[in-house]
Amino acid sequence: MPESSRTRMTAGERGAQVLEAAVSAFAETGYAATRTDEIARRAGVSQPYVIRLFGSKQRLFLAAVGQVCDRIEEVFTEAAANAGSAEPLDALSQAYDQFLAERNLLQVLLHAFAAAGDPDIGPVIRDRYGRIYRLIRELTGAPIADARRFLSTGMLLTVMAALRVTGPEAIAADWADEMLTELYEHGM
Repeated sequence: MPESSRTRMTAGERGAQVLEAAVSAFAETGYAATRTDEIARRAGVSQPYVIRLFGSKQRLFLAAVGQVCDRIEEVFTEAAANAGSAEPLDALSQAYDQFLAERNLLQVLLHAFAAAGDPDIGPVIRDRYGRIYRLIRELTGAPIADARRFLSTGMLLTVMAALRVTGPEAIAADWADEMLTELYEHGM
């Protein structure tokens, strides 16, 4: 393609591309095992450029976690706004299926929990998880016990998605089918 017909990406667009590559890479291999040169390769940029944009792998990981948590908050907020006559917590339960379809989100979240022992990562993920909890309570008016049950069930579904026993490419597991059937019959 001739140089004159190519469109150059803005720094913001390139940063978003790197962040998307980072979410994908961190979802697959976690914080410790993911290398910035792999993220750079996926984004089609140089490794020094990744560091120039984000400063360090840790800051890039935190940006990826932030993006994932922002997406979770966005989906829950939209679900509550569009709940109509449905109970708000039921609407959020229905929206959880979006997270199961966006597998990378849940994988990054699990890796963030695993990295919470890091003194720089732990406070951020604890704060973001707390924000999600408070948002659920605010959007739904749910009592603490119902919000806790919702989050507990969400974590169960997240782990089941990580195990690949639920979702579009589910691997058959009788125990998972039994749990999911009961879960969906009685609501999240």
